Amino acid sequence: MILYNYLLDILKYTVAGIGIIYIAFYLFKPYLDKGQNLQALELKKAISGQTLPLRLQAYERLILFIDRINPSNLLIRLNGNGYSAAELHSIIITEVRTEYQHNVTQQIYVSSQAWAVVKRTKDDTINLVNNAIKAMPENATGLDFGRVLLTHLSKLEEDPYDIATNLVRKDLEHIF
Repeated sequence: MILYNYLLDILKYTVAGIGIIYIAFYLFKPYLDKGQNLQALELKKAISGQTLPLRLQAYERLILFIDRINPSNLLIRLNGNGYSAAELHSIIITEVRTEYQHNVTQQIYVSSQAWAVVKRTKDDTINLVNNAIKAMPENATGLDFGRVLLTHLSKLEEDPYDIATNLVRKDLEHIF
């Protein structure tokens, strides 16, 4: 009987101790969670402070990319007067693809919408250049090809490069 009372006392104290620990845990849990949330917020703030300059630079590079593949800027930069239309076509396609490959890593720092705009602009530029070369006779010069390319571009209702630039800028506004 003494053993039974002794075991019963141990059981009472154990249950009471577990109850106290349980109550203490739930009383202090909100404070522990708040501390953990503050640490997570501090970590986010530190990471944001480090990545913000990289994100801004990525958006800058996307705007520069859009400007560099604009046919009116490409033709000035490449000075295709000495080439045949086929040669200039090949050079422009290579230039657009090279520019794109040079900037492909920027997609890590920008939104998927901004990257989709850039990719679509590249694809549309290549299609525009390919469509312009189809309208050219075989013995056409680079100067003739440039004129036809700019004519195709001017027939569009709105400048796709301005639209792409504005879409990337709007996406950038979401950061701030």
